[in-house]
Amino acid sequence: MVDAHVHFWKYDKIRYSWVDDSMSVIRKDFLPSDIDGLLMNNNIEGIVAVQADQSLAETQFLLELAEKYPKILGIVGWIDFLSDHFEDQLQTFKNYPKIKGWRHIVQAEPKGFLTHPKFVENIRKLQVYQYTYDILIYHSQMEEAISFVRELQDQKLVLDHIGKPDVKNLEIASWKRNISILAQSENVYCKLSGLVTEAERGKWTKEMLEPYLDIVFRYFGTSRMMFGSDWPVMLLNTEYCEWLELIREYIQQFSKEEQKQILEGNAIHFYNL
Repeated sequence: MVDAHVHFWKYDKIRYSWVDDSMSVIRKDFLPSDIDGLLMNNNIEGIVAVQADQSLAETQFLLELAEKYPKILGIVGWIDFLSDHFEDQLQTFKNYPKIKGWRHIVQAEPKGFLTHPKFVENIRKLQVYQYTYDILIYHSQMEEAISFVRELQDQKLVLDHIGKPDVKNLEIASWKRNISILAQSENVYCKLSGLVTEAERGKWTKEMLEPYLDIVFRYFGTSRMMFGSDWPVMLLNTEYCEWLELIREYIQQFSKEEQKQILEGNAIHFYNL
């Protein structure tokens, strides 16, 4: 198995702006040693480490971790997509094969950021370096993501956390409509991660989440879905084994080959692991 979405941080070094007072459970260090037992116990052989802070320092931090921890098969880092020296940044990191792609925390940005001409122009440059891009948005930004994707039909893209639907209010109609449109672009993949975090804490059920899973599998199929835990952020509302078991149980409806794609193959293909 491959877990396509894991975070690491030293909390005393970088104070993550999105971690508020209600998130005390994750306001501490999370390093490879903290997840290694979970990975071994669940037969997970590799992970993709994803940025959680908008800084080049964190990208360097993830690279340092990858040197010491071979289970980090790939890194999704951060670079400044609005910089006038964007390609200089790409040149700086081109000799680090563990870097597979990049991400910006667009969920925290104002309306229009995702379709900003310079942002789109610089995303388009990633293809030359065979880099991927992770789309991190809330459900309210899905229409903007559709416009963004239409500009980048040749770029490898993946929707993080299935677009963060409004699970708290069980809203599904508008999100479903946008997912159906977004999935028409065959260069877009989707991560099975972060869904539990969007539900009210302590009050979610498997039955509550299944309609959202039904929709992403209906439109993305099994060949563009990949498992991700979103550890340690997931700890706000679930445990690693609980989420993994939920997904393993759900995908029993698919063939063994399709299950292998979801749990391993699609991530390997997308990130070139």
